[in-house]
Amino acid sequence: MTAGSGVFLVLLSLSGALRAHNGGLTARETCKAGFSEDDYTALISQNILEGEKVLKVKFSSCLGTKGTQYETNSLDFKVGADGTVFATRELQIPSEQVAFTVTAWDRQTAERWDAVVRLLVAQTSSAHSGHKQRGKKSAAPGPAQPPSDTPLPWPQHQSAHGLRRQKRDWVIPPINVPENSRGPFPQQLVRIRSDKDNDIPIRYSVTGVGADQPPMEVFSIDSMSGRMYVTRPMDREERASYHLRAHAVDMNGNKVENPIDLYIYVIDMNDNRPEFLNQLYNGSVDEGSKPGTYVMTVTANDADDGTTANGMVRYRIVTQTPQSPSQNMFTINSETGDIVTVAAGLDREKVQQYTVIIQATDMEGNLNYGLSNTATAIITVTDVNDNPPEFTASTYAGEVPENRVETVVANLTVVDRDQPHSPNWNAVYRIISGDPSGHFSIRTDPVTNEGMVTVAKAVDYELNRAFMLTVMVSNQAPLASGIQMSFQSTAGVTISVVDINEAPYFPSNHKLIRLEEGVPSGTVLTTFSAVDPDRFMQQAVRYSKLSDPANWLHVNATNGQISTAAVLDRESLYIKNNVYEATFLAADNGVPPASGTGTLQIYLIDINDNAPELLPKEAQICERPSLTAINITAADADVDPNVGPYVFELPFVPASVRRNWTISRLNGDYAQLSLRILYLEAGMYDVPITVTDSGNPPLSNTSVIKVKVCPCDENGDCTAIGAVAAAGLGTGAIVAILLCIVILLTMVLLFVLWMKRREKERHTKQLLIDPEDDVRDNILKYDEEGGGEEDQDYDLSQLQQPEAMEHVLSKAPGVRRVDERPVGAEPQYPVRPVVPHPGDIGDFINEGLRAADNDPTAPPYDSLLVFDYEGSGSTAGSVSSLNSSSSGDQDYDYLNDWGPRFKKLADMYGGGED
Repeated sequence: MTAGSGVFLVLLSLSGALRAHNGGLTARETCKAGFSEDDYTALISQNILEGEKVLKVKFSSCLGTKGTQYETNSLDFKVGADGTVFATRELQIPSEQVAFTVTAWDRQTAERWDAVVRLLVAQTSSAHSGHKQRGKKSAAPGPAQPPSDTPLPWPQHQSAHGLRRQKRDWVIPPINVPENSRGPFPQQLVRIRSDKDNDIPIRYSVTGVGADQPPMEVFSIDSMSGRMYVTRPMDREERASYHLRAHAVDMNGNKVENPIDLYIYVIDMNDNRPEFLNQLYNGSVDEGSKPGTYVMTVTANDADDGTTANGMVRYRIVTQTPQSPSQNMFTINSETGDIVTVAAGLDREKVQQYTVIIQATDMEGNLNYGLSNTATAIITVTDVNDNPPEFTASTYAGEVPENRVETVVANLTVVDRDQPHSPNWNAVYRIISGDPSGHFSIRTDPVTNEGMVTVAKAVDYELNRAFMLTVMVSNQAPLASGIQMSFQSTAGVTISVVDINEAPYFPSNHKLIRLEEGVPSGTVLTTFSAVDPDRFMQQAVRYSKLSDPANWLHVNATNGQISTAAVLDRESLYIKNNVYEATFLAADNGVPPASGTGTLQIYLIDINDNAPELLPKEAQICERPSLTAINITAADADVDPNVGPYVFELPFVPASVRRNWTISRLNGDYAQLSLRILYLEAGMYDVPITVTDSGNPPLSNTSVIKVKVCPCDENGDCTAIGAVAAAGLGTGAIVAILLCIVILLTMVLLFVLWMKRREKERHTKQLLIDPEDDVRDNILKYDEEGGGEEDQDYDLSQLQQPEAMEHVLSKAPGVRRVDERPVGAEPQYPVRPVVPHPGDIGDFINEGLRAADNDPTAPPYDSLLVFDYEGSGSTAGSVSSLNSSSSGDQDYDYLNDWGPRFKKLADMYGGGED
């Protein structure tokens, strides 16, 4: 052996052979969804057949395997529904290892989990025959356990220069460990050695899940001797395999050998019973089903290895309750759990439900060695329509009053042994004979399933005194195949009709008659009689009026003869579209009495009894002929042919009508009135016009149209003055009215100018007496009525001369009234005493007169002295010239025709007594 090279030996050691495990199950961890292993490893041969199973992955979703699907990323291997990995085709593995990923996903939650599957190819013995090791024994590969303490070396290969380390390590065969081993622990599994431990001290260690990764310290190794131990019992259902790596280093921690892979598989023991997904299963099967009909499926899972007998579950039926009509009505597929019928005779009306106890046993159903569990299957026998409905009686009877509808006549009872209130039980009734006119119908009572014979169309005792119906009953759902209707599904129904007093009726309602208007009172129009439908009763009918809006008609109470009580007028407001409508009542003397109504319509034919009228009644036209004319139309209350075309004429009397006016017909209904002369004085004119209709005989009417003739402008419209003139005033009256209007406007203008001038003088000069000091210009109230002047206490100081005249002397020159005394020497007027006395009024007046006589500036004639200042005087002239007599003597009586507003003016100017 060359220096620097070494051999790493693995010594296998198992204490004891595999023993059957009969102990209890280890405690399980809390359920967590996922694969039992992250990395599954299996040893396979180089040649694999199609469909060959290589291993089984275990996945738990905490709800069983239902709803879980598996996928792989390999085209050569697939995973079955139970987690078994199998080859999809015949394969020859060229490499020493195949790895791929298995994915499990839940269809309900859409969650996904992944695990890695490694398939190791077993080497043949010939592959190792050329490998020689000095002083060492080579371990034979394979699943069998090597001799105790047999070293497993690191892989080497032969070369021309002797032994040297390969670039790729050999794959060590897996180490199998039985689960649930009873020890003693720790129990040695293998011993690992390097051939360099002869030269230098070597330290050994293992890493991986179960060593330095959770679960921790499942495996341990003696660092000096390389012996690896398992420290506690294994549970395959908790973890089925372990992948460890062995390491060899010197005392300084330097790597001596490359790590070697160790695969440890936990050998399954039958330590788990099959577990049903549900303890209670519910299924159903139709009654009368043939043998072999599928019912339901039960499923049980076994936590043990499904590729071995430990996890292979088989099913069987333990008991069936009730055992009728046979104790073996069902069978179960031992592998799939499908329950099917095995015997005929399922009848819901006899047995509605079966209780079946199902047993699931592993070890391929071996009851001696396998573990078992049970579940209950409830199988409900569903109803089919295999029992036709049957009447409880062959005949039924009932009665109905005539003219009644929606009345229940009879109740038909049936029996049906099918499932109540289901389509197989619900009854449907049909009348198959005895009612050709459809007087009756049958409704089904949803609660009792009875048939209620109901009157759909009123029956008449005088036509049918009784009915004989044949009724058939069936189900809402059709009968099952091979089931025939029963003869008891048909019954007879006898219905008697009860006679009642029916109201008389008018055969012709509404009755229409035609006659000319204007027939005299007492004329017989028609006989409006009613018919009593009660032919089998002796009854009398009496007639009366219900509605006669115009009170034109009279009815004979015995025979219904209609005659006129007044003249019928087609133009009356009670006529609608030439028809007069009246309503009459016919009543019998039955018990109780019954009555009916009838309507009589009288179509009135028009006669020419209305003369035409002219429209409009008033019109307006220019005093001189122009293009304008008055359009006239005729209106007649009659109808064709007693209306137009009309004839329009002007009468010969008075002669002025035809002399001044002319009329021309435009068409049958219209004419035009216009002036014949060149000029007609403005005013109101009454123009009579005669119009004649086309009736036979024709009727004429002379209507007067008030025409207003007025002056017009260039557009042919009456002017404002012309409208007044046309109202009937003469020229003198018009001039007088216009003159009054001008005078009134002039007075208003002068008053406005005087007010403006007075306002201006107020601002340009002072008053003769200061308004604040003079109290004489105040308005005194003398209209009080009392005991005379003796009871009045007057302030006579207001009539006295002011004490001071400074405000007069200080006025600017040139601003004075014509009758105002000038400023200068003048006699002194007497001073008004401070305290006035009634006795000094005369003295005051005398002194004032004497002062005026001695005043050289006073006017040379007697005049009233001004004791108040009103400004410079009015600029308006005298209006004394406005004498009413200047207008001349005229007749103003026509003002009385103008209405009440001009009556006062007529009285003033007309010189009336008032």
